[in-house]
Amino acid sequence: MMNTVVDTARKQKEHYAGDEDRPLGSYLGTLAVYAVTTGAMALLAKRFRDRVPGVGAGDLALMAITTHKLSRLIAKDPVTSPLRAPFTRYSGTSGPAEVAEEVRGHGARHAVGELVTCPFCTGQWVATAYAAGLVFAPEATRFAGATMTAVAASDWLQLAYARLQQAAEG
Repeated sequence: MMNTVVDTARKQKEHYAGDEDRPLGSYLGTLAVYAVTTGAMALLAKRFRDRVPGVGAGDLALMAITTHKLSRLIAKDPVTSPLRAPFTRYSGTSGPAEVAEEVRGHGARHAVGELVTCPFCTGQWVATAYAAGLVFAPEATRFAGATMTAVAASDWLQLAYARLQQAAEG
């Protein structure tokens, strides 16, 4: 029975990936880690908290902006490149204060590289951690969210200022 499952999985990978190196097994492992972590947090919240807080408009705004900023910080910021270095190779810059990196390796290394260089992918993990923070440490989470929101607003103001300077010069 197990051989049939493994053979079917290999055939599906071949049909899906063709000649490309797509680490489907490692992606499945990443999904499993996410599911187990999220499930454990939900069970802990139910067990140790008398109620899970609702998310109002203010919390949702902080969560959205924090998730955006922190995801870009993790996936694109030069300062966090040492965290990505085991999984990536520097290939240049990709925007103001952001680096471009190529994913390297095979299997789990490649899958993690794709996760940590993609702000869209990282965003799921960040938002989930923020939601857990609202359950287990709401005040500290809101404080961190306000900080990241202020940094995101500052980034946009810096970009707008640079654009205005360019318009004034040209």
